[in-house]
Formats: sequence, structure tokens, C-alpha cells
Amino acid sequence: QVHLVESGGGLVQPGGSLRLSCAALGVDFAILVMGWYRQAPGKQRELVATITRSKDTNYADSIQGRFIISRDNAANTVYLQMDSLKPEDTGVYYCKANSVWGQGIQVTVSS
Repeated sequence: QVHLVESGGGLVQPGGSLRLSCAALGVDFAILVMGWYRQAPGKQRELVATITRSKDTNYADSIQGRFIISRDNAANTVYLQMDSLKPEDTGVYYCKANSVWGQGIQVTVSS
């Protein structure tokens, strides 16, 4: 059974950087799309970025130019490099691979 293991979250000051990782374990099929979503307190979960197996990417307007999504197909792992972080980037970040969700990881941007 597939499960996702997320890492790399934490507390960072505004303007700082974090790199999230998500490894899909127990995979015996092709993972077509991997992505990151986030949910801020009191708000709905929203798309951050997705990447296909052929490395086509899609980003939310709010993080364009600041975040970069990448993936390692051989390792079934997706990454999210987050730079120039803002307090409004705070939330729980969820990894998704095809239709499987990770448990989420906290990102807090605060001085």
C-alpha cells in the first residue's frame, strides 16, 4: 500500500527558505502527477504546485517566482523549494501522489 512521507517543514523567518520533500513508498505503479497543497488556519486547502511524470509544472499565482517544484521519478520523490517566504505562506503543507495524500507537515513563517 502506498504511503507518503513528508519532511523539511519547520519555523523560518520572513524572507527565509525551506525545502520540503515527499517520498512515495510502497509504489508498484506509475505515479503520474505529484504535487503540494497547503491549508492555512481557517482556510480551505489550496493548490501550491504540481508536476507530471514528464516534468510539466503548474503553480499557484501566489507563489510564482518564489517556489520551485521538482521530482525524482526513480525515487518517487517530489520536492518543493520555497524561497522568499512570507507570513501568509504559513500552513500545513500536504503532498499528493496520484490520489494519495500525505499526512501534512507544518510550515510557519514568522519573526
